[in-house]
Amino acid sequence: MLSSLDTGIGRLDPFKDMKNRPEGGHGTNILLVGTDGRDKITQTEKVRYRLGGAPCHCTDTIMLVHVSADRKRASMISLPRDSYAELPPHTDATTGTQHHSHPVKLNAAYAEGGAALTVRTVEQMTKVKIDHYLEVDFTSFMRTVDAVGGVEICTAKPMHDTHTGLRLTPGTHRLDGGQALQYVRSRHVDGASDLGRMQRQQKFVAALIDQATDSGVLLNPVRFQDVATAMLGSVRADTGFGSDEMLALAKAMRGFTAASSEFTSVPVLAGGFAVKGIGSTVKWDEAKAKKLFDAVREDKPLAPHLPRTTAVRRKLVEVSPQQIRVQVYNGTPTAGLGAKVDTALKSTGFRTTGAPANWPRRNLARTMVFFDPRWDRSARSLAAALPGCELRPAPGLGATLKVSAGANYSGVLPVKAENAYQGEFGVVTGDQVVCS
Repeated sequence: MLSSLDTGIGRLDPFKDMKNRPEGGHGTNILLVGTDGRDKITQTEKVRYRLGGAPCHCTDTIMLVHVSADRKRASMISLPRDSYAELPPHTDATTGTQHHSHPVKLNAAYAEGGAALTVRTVEQMTKVKIDHYLEVDFTSFMRTVDAVGGVEICTAKPMHDTHTGLRLTPGTHRLDGGQALQYVRSRHVDGASDLGRMQRQQKFVAALIDQATDSGVLLNPVRFQDVATAMLGSVRADTGFGSDEMLALAKAMRGFTAASSEFTSVPVLAGGFAVKGIGSTVKWDEAKAKKLFDAVREDKPLAPHLPRTTAVRRKLVEVSPQQIRVQVYNGTPTAGLGAKVDTALKSTGFRTTGAPANWPRRNLARTMVFFDPRWDRSARSLAAALPGCELRPAPGLGATLKVSAGANYSGVLPVKAENAYQGEFGVVTGDQVVCS
């Protein structure tokens, strides 16, 4: 029984003596913290996966997980570890020194005051009440991935990080626990640094959920026991987050699919924010962050509901549909074709205007895509979704592309980019980022 695993969970009370906390909302909020603990990893694994050196006992990942009250949706929000934060007054966990409130990078909260100070700081920044705290180290991460049979990750271009040892060729790969750890830790495979790393972490979690649900792990008592043993053997959690609560959440997730999860990162202001004695930090966009965390408190979905296509695979494109604005026209005498095309493009992620119109010519034999040459990459990505279309440059058109449906229109092919928002704030659902 899962209850027998309680003895393997490290227990702590990050909520002890906490005062002036935010009001609770609907659903369950879990602060998920990933640390660099590696005590139970073998020497061979440390060499193979570049895990040498002493752990810094700091937070490698900070994620706020919101499980909706009806247990049908999980929202996961990455909190950049370099976020500008102001720690509340506290006692240093290492030196015992009393500290007044002072600015730091967010991941320093764990180094100075452990789980309790991390929770206090996140609650202070988000105004979201944390219900449970879960701390996962390198060991439990690797063992969990191996227990579910690995995760499938796809990439459109080579990925090579000399720091972690990650080396992936273009295509689809099934990663074991060590390789998955390299994947989520890599910061030097593109120019996006921590933002790119957070997006890969989100993509990994979506793939893990996809693997766990598709493989029947949550429905098979024996396999579920194996996964639970692997994960809970080296985690720490608050005293109120016992096996009964974890089992209840797991049972509720049995109807989950990748589409049941949604991912985003806290929106930040452009450019770094330098702080004397700390270095470059990232500062949250207060207005957008407030809107995001208001939705969490109110138990609202972060991503708008989009009709899902039934296609098995999505073609990788250079620019994500979520970044491409499209105005649709009907270039045929067929009534309602414009609305049909608008809906189909929206279902694969394109930002359609939702107001299709009639093209001056209603006798187009071929679907046309009109684009400003400055947005040629977006045009090629849109064309990939419209088989048989013709690209037509239109200097001065601007950022909104125009699609005029012709008689040869045969439907929209689902497409996606590896990072849906490619550096911009946005929300994706798990089915938009997994390989399938």
